[in-house]
Amino acid sequence: MSNVALSESMQNYLKAVWGLQEWSDDPVTATEIARRVGVRVSTVSDALRKLSGLGLVEHARYGRVTLTETGRAEAVAVVRRHRLLETFLVQALGYSWDEVHEEAEVLEHAVSEKLVERVDAFLGHPRRDPHGDPIPAADGTVTHPVASRLTSVQAGARVRVERISDAVPARLQYFAEHGVVVGAELEVAEAEPFSEAVAVRVAGTERALTLGEATTDAVWVSPV
Repeated sequence: MSNVALSESMQNYLKAVWGLQEWSDDPVTATEIARRVGVRVSTVSDALRKLSGLGLVEHARYGRVTLTETGRAEAVAVVRRHRLLETFLVQALGYSWDEVHEEAEVLEHAVSEKLVERVDAFLGHPRRDPHGDPIPAADGTVTHPVASRLTSVQAGARVRVERISDAVPARLQYFAEHGVVVGAELEVAEAEPFSEAVAVRVAGTERALTLGEATTDAVWVSPV
């Protein structure tokens, strides 16, 4: 961990870099970070220069952004707080899974490490948050489920939902209404020809859902 006290915005940039590379092999760029954080690319470039000077990121001009070992530790600590808080809000306070991201965004910068560890113990040391994302351990280790995007699954397969992106709250609401939640088993069927869609049915139900690629890209599954 860094000996320098990082501002909330610096923590958010580190978390953004981590989040962009967690489930994708695509290069992390200033443009993608700007889109994730919601600021101008020039603002991100300034922040990256500061973070690079602190030894937290490596950034070739107009190139890929990567976290240093110290930067990764800082990012993972923020991610741990965020995901534990999301889990606490759902399990202890009755929030729905589409409500917790914004709340956790605020709280993750305000809670102490002592409180985070108390929350972890209170919840029984959960391994994953309400969306299926792994909760980093206190030592910084992160264990991801072996999963692939629903988009890549062939018709006829039976899969288990491992993770759903929380980027679009309305999508989470839709999934919850139709039983597409972490742990649910799905049967993948043929969709309409040339539709570029995937038809799925939650095991034990009758209705099939036709999902477009942007939606299936947000769902990670494993074979049953």
